[in-house]
Amino acid sequence: MNILSIQSWVAYGHVGNASAVFPLQRLGAQVWSINTVQFSNHTGYGHWTGQVYTGEAVRDLVEGIAARDVLHHCDAVLSGYMGDAGIGEAILHAVARVRQENPRAIYCCDPVIGDVEEGVYVREGIEEFLRDNALPQADIATPNRFELERLTGRDCRTLAGAQAAMTKLAATMRSDGLRCVLLTSLETEDTPGDHLDLLVGEGGRFHLLRTPRLPVSVNGAGDTIAALFLFHRIRTDSAVTALEEAGSAVYGLLRRTAEAGSREILTVTAQDEFVAPSTRFVAQPC
Repeated sequence: MNILSIQSWVAYGHVGNASAVFPLQRLGAQVWSINTVQFSNHTGYGHWTGQVYTGEAVRDLVEGIAARDVLHHCDAVLSGYMGDAGIGEAILHAVARVRQENPRAIYCCDPVIGDVEEGVYVREGIEEFLRDNALPQADIATPNRFELERLTGRDCRTLAGAQAAMTKLAATMRSDGLRCVLLTSLETEDTPGDHLDLLVGEGGRFHLLRTPRLPVSVNGAGDTIAALFLFHRIRTDSAVTALEEAGSAVYGLLRRTAEAGSREILTVTAQDEFVAPSTRFVAQPC
């Protein structure tokens, strides 16, 4: 499997490509990674150094890969944090170039906008670009609850509300694609206080995966689960199996991180969780 991953990069810690590439490689995928930014660390620390790359820089790298005559071997494009809307245009250029060579290639868009705790933390124009330009080209979308509510204008405090929002988002996605939506974090009135839910919807069917809540607050887990879900959705041709594999692996990763008391997810230390999760969870239809 060959995946073109266009995301952020940090020298210290694990977010963006630094959170997605290694798990994919550990599972045996070839990852062609292009970085949209290169920072010293993730911005949650409040201070960082580095730079945001331009859309032109990203486009040049895509064209350089294309010159190797390998895009027909690319199975998927994965995008995350964009840095600015110009990079978004370069990402869609990459999607178009890959599909030109391989019409079966999948585009998985992780629509990074923000979260409940911090609110919107991307630059002006990115949220609108994701909603109006990127997601209409996507086969798979992996928003968190905050992002899903922002993109659809629907409240997700109930399971029915979340399903309705996912259906609305799916209707805006690529008409001849999978129209698969993975909601990477969900707490409704039906979720026990000591648990968290993940929800996937595809083809009008929904499945929920419930895992115990862990005493950990780290960045980058969403980037990991998006990458793992994409990999397993391609590998198994099943959104449900992909949810179970990705959810179980990330739970194990976060459990190991919590036990170590680490502020950064232990992507390397807990790498066996990607291949053989120590705890397996089963998704239920809902």
